[in-house]
Amino acid sequence: MMAEAERIIRVLVAKPGLDGHDRGAKVIARALRDAGMEVVYTGIRQTPRMIVETALQEDVDVIGLSILSGAHMELFPEIILGLRENGMEDVLLVAGGIIPLEDHPELQEMGMRGIFGPGASTQDIVSFIRESVGARPVG
Repeated sequence: MMAEAERIIRVLVAKPGLDGHDRGAKVIARALRDAGMEVVYTGIRQTPRMIVETALQEDVDVIGLSILSGAHMELFPEIILGLRENGMEDVLLVAGGIIPLEDHPELQEMGMRGIFGPGASTQDIVSFIRESVGARPVG
């Protein structure tokens, strides 16, 4: 049995809404894999319900949401509510993409723990997830 500190971090990377641009999400997914995390990538055009169901089925530690469409204030609360309804309040929520600074406080109040904008370092994202989850990947 693995010690807690050796547990592999499981991350779901998802693209909620109608946004069809996924290059950034794929770059992040690859960086997390390269850092030793187990990554499930849902692909584009996921509904909040689909994201919550996948997170539940995959028993993830982290959900990374990538959004460029501007619909984050509509979609993120639905995802957060779905997680709460399924007893998944302990899942770390992070987001990246085009999210105006004025929306950050409200999103953080809802439970979004990390918000990364364009140009964010993949190493900063990896470090944030590792520190927040409190586990290091095996390897």
